[in-house]
Amino acid sequence: MGQTVNCRALAYEILIDVARHGRSFNPQLVSKRYPSLDARNQAFTVHLCFGVLRFYFVLQSALNLLLDKPLKEKDKDLQLLLMIGLYQLFYTDIPHHASIHATVEACKRIAPFAKGLINGVLRNALRLDAKVKHCLDKSASHPAWLEKRWQHQWPQYWQTLLEANQQHPPFVLRVNQRKMNREDYLALLNKENIPANILEHAAMGIEIAEDVPIQRLPGFLEGLVSVQDGSAQLAATLLELTPKLRVLDACAAPGGKTAHMLELEPSLEVVALEKEAPRVHLLKSTLERLALPATVLCADASSPNDWWDQQLFDRILLDAPCSATGVIRRHPDIKLHRQESDLKQLTKLQADLLSQLWPLLKPGGILLYATCSTLAAENEEQISQFLATQQDAAVLPIEASWGITQAAGRQILPGQDGMDGFYYARLIKCA
Repeated sequence: MGQTVNCRALAYEILIDVARHGRSFNPQLVSKRYPSLDARNQAFTVHLCFGVLRFYFVLQSALNLLLDKPLKEKDKDLQLLLMIGLYQLFYTDIPHHASIHATVEACKRIAPFAKGLINGVLRNALRLDAKVKHCLDKSASHPAWLEKRWQHQWPQYWQTLLEANQQHPPFVLRVNQRKMNREDYLALLNKENIPANILEHAAMGIEIAEDVPIQRLPGFLEGLVSVQDGSAQLAATLLELTPKLRVLDACAAPGGKTAHMLELEPSLEVVALEKEAPRVHLLKSTLERLALPATVLCADASSPNDWWDQQLFDRILLDAPCSATGVIRRHPDIKLHRQESDLKQLTKLQADLLSQLWPLLKPGGILLYATCSTLAAENEEQISQFLATQQDAAVLPIEASWGITQAAGRQILPGQDGMDGFYYARLIKCA
């Protein structure tokens, strides 16, 4: 990369894109931007980005404590470099002197005039160690609007929910039952010295003790396993699939649920829709790796006249676009990007999808509505409103030991039974 690698400087550049320009963060962003970076430095850069995003709001509060006066508008981006420094000092076991030195060195590349400021603030943070830790412990870790909604909707659980979102998410696999059973794949992992355990509520789920590059997973390229959280693995089983059913996966990318359905019932006739062309590529790649057949269409599920062949479906999976407030621990940048005002547009889109897809379902057929949201407006309230307008729709109860029973459907909160936050409601069309 031309000069000695400074991962703090690289993380800063990525975080500028995410925090200031609204880009979503995922680990592939680092490898795509810095393709010549070795695996160790890539992993550390990813770690720094995830750490700052996960603790963004509390680190911001600590900075307010440490700065004598707000930074000038033209220097606002230096907050991110200070957050990188504070994250290392208070949330990692990196020696303090090394953290400060490397962060100041990063500043010399980014904004040399500010190296004294960076050095002074970080050293002052160590001198005020107790005050800073108290601030970090007591400050809000999520946007105020979101914490307020959770306190109202989940009075028993909201604090646990906040804590779960600050944790590193589990690394979960789904074994392809067409090719191998779960016990045999656990044995393969053990042979490779990869510690793992079964996931209680997902029949083919395995939780890996630590994140592992997919290249190290036995048989990944051959389709033995896929990466998929346990809560997402519940969708295919809730559809009550039987051979030769015609199934619509309405918002299918990246394809994990589509693939799982076909692993359970290879004779299904599956139509998988995705609105955005780049995500269609992800969907096709998933199906190709697993050698699974489906009709993949780049189309808008809310406009059936543009793509529907007039043949009714036995099952419809609507994994609806949502606030994604159930997967913040996996995608902490959601805390920066999601606004309360987004809910109006999202709930309208969800309602449109339900009303447009319902006529495509056969009498006696099942529509499974799913979100990775923890907000009632997108979940049970959305379904209750739909039921009030559709006389031929009824709730098909979900009898399960996971999640929390709602007036309609079941809600999994982040961290419950080791799973991501998810909501499911199962609807049947009355004959």
